[in-house]
Amino acid sequence: MKILFDQGTPAPLRHTLTSHTISTAYEMGWSKLENGDLLGAAEASFDAFITSDQNLQLHLPKIAVAVNALRPGEFVELNFS
Repeated sequence: MKILFDQGTPAPLRHTLTSHTISTAYEMGWSKLENGDLLGAAEASFDAFITSDQNLQLHLPKIAVAVNALRPGEFVELNFS
């Protein structure tokens, strides 16, 4: 699965998703795209888009399980509060 990480997504998450192809918005040259434009670009080129607004380090195993279970067209929101 081709996965795009948003600017705020911790790069170490990449190490828990080794069976997937991971790119970051920065690597794609999309750092300055607004949210709607970034989402559109992600939809056109990637199978999954991971974005975060909080620290994910403690939840990396749960995130990896959720990503590995994704099917085309699905949307999953994980809340760790």
